[in-house]
Amino acid sequence: MNMYIIMITHLKYNKSILMTIIYVFIYSSFPELWFPHINIENSKLLKISNISNLLKRRLWRGQKQRLTHIIKPDSLHAIPKSIPIFASPLKTKRFMAQKPGIPKGTRDFGPVEMLRRNYIFDTIKEVYQLYGYLPIETPSMENLSTLMGKYGEEGDKLLFKVLNSGDFMKKASDDVLKEKNSTKITNQISEKGLRYDLTVPFARYVVQHQNEISFPFKRFQIQPVWRADRPQKGRYREFYQCDADVIGSDSLLNEIELVQIIDDVFKRLNLEVVVKINNRKILAGIAEIIGHPEKIIDITVAIDKLDKIGLDKVNQEMLDKGIPQEAVNKLQPIIMLQGTTEEKLQTLREVLKESETGLKGVDEMAYVFKGLELFDINCEVELDLTLARGLNYYTGAIFEVKAKDVSIGSICGGGRYDDLTGIFGLKNLSGVGISFGADRIYDVLEEKSLFPDTTKTSTRALFINFGEVEQNYCLPVLAKLRAMNIKAQLYPDSAKMKKQMTFANNNNIPYVIMVGSNEMEQGVFTVKSMESGEQKTISFDELTKLIS
Repeated sequence: MNMYIIMITHLKYNKSILMTIIYVFIYSSFPELWFPHINIENSKLLKISNISNLLKRRLWRGQKQRLTHIIKPDSLHAIPKSIPIFASPLKTKRFMAQKPGIPKGTRDFGPVEMLRRNYIFDTIKEVYQLYGYLPIETPSMENLSTLMGKYGEEGDKLLFKVLNSGDFMKKASDDVLKEKNSTKITNQISEKGLRYDLTVPFARYVVQHQNEISFPFKRFQIQPVWRADRPQKGRYREFYQCDADVIGSDSLLNEIELVQIIDDVFKRLNLEVVVKINNRKILAGIAEIIGHPEKIIDITVAIDKLDKIGLDKVNQEMLDKGIPQEAVNKLQPIIMLQGTTEEKLQTLREVLKESETGLKGVDEMAYVFKGLELFDINCEVELDLTLARGLNYYTGAIFEVKAKDVSIGSICGGGRYDDLTGIFGLKNLSGVGISFGADRIYDVLEEKSLFPDTTKTSTRALFINFGEVEQNYCLPVLAKLRAMNIKAQLYPDSAKMKKQMTFANNNNIPYVIMVGSNEMEQGVFTVKSMESGEQKTISFDELTKLIS
């Protein structure tokens, strides 16, 4: 027996809304086909002719059926009160597979992408280790008490909070739920969050493990971070940071060394960049001379958006934060200061002569730029007073790096933080660090076609599998190549030559090695270059030189 069901839609009449339920029995060449009952809620009175036409349109295609009987509305007393509505012939539905997808702002990485990403990570890691930095890792989740209040009001809004385990709503008070204040509700149902960066977890790590650490402590850390930001080009919700920090030293030599590291990394990546440097003490001094030192956070947060939203909107944001028009006017010639580094520093000394804090920042910048003259720095380094980096914990030098000729934002940044560990109970421990944005660096290298050919594949050569005899001959040779750190593989099946060659081509394997009966007798190898198509027969020693 197949069951047919009918959906009767709302029709607009001026008559009162009535509950109309109709029993319909259909007999055709298959008399067992029937409609048991229909429940139509909030429907209006329908004419029998309308129902008949609707039924005819809804009948299963290919079946000749005719309407023979309709039970009239006066028999409603015999119909149960709760009857289902149906829309089509009842048939066993196939399970609909869920369309796979990932959250916005996150990405999958295939083999080629991972080879290229590892190229970036390995380059950064090698440079860090060259300068004496040691690796550590911290958990993906931190207590919210560790994270909140360290990134400013806007940064706190971008934290991913993790719901408490179990019945997390049980601890939420009724008053808070009625108030519908998301911040208060979150505080009661969430105690953990995904890390926003690697610097704050590092500060927590230093305090927690201070008895195990020898200061000054130089560490690097390459791990993912998460920010609930709006995804766009070069901005992701999940991305990797590659941090290097030295903590337990006030010396400005550390700032100079970090600029060297930046220069060294991008020189190895063949990427032209501009390193912008400023000092939060200079910004604090500017806030003092315009008469609003208490607005330093609002001023730096606004100025930090200059490249993104423009000067007019930056000025409007400062006005909206309660900074008077007169003070905003005083800021204009300072933040738009032009000239050489020496000219900028000299102007700042005049402007900030009444601010002890500001002058200290100028002296620190002069020391760093003077120190950089001792080294052969390839990248462009400039003093940029619009650089503010609106993170609350920076107290001295701040860095930002941008790629030339690419509109993607900063690809590296950092600064000095004198008080970060103090909030975790360890006072007077200064630190300074930088962080490379691996994901943005990837996008820049890809856009400028700067990835080397070696990042296309990890395999240098593929042995063609002609059969069991040839396979057994190639396996010991393959082992010798791997012992020499040459990446090679044997196709696992004795498939058609075309299939194996296609495999090598699709996986960007540069060389294919063919060993048949003749090669085995002579102890040689026939090698084909997949790029040029050139094919030659060579000895084992020649083979290792060619593919290594």
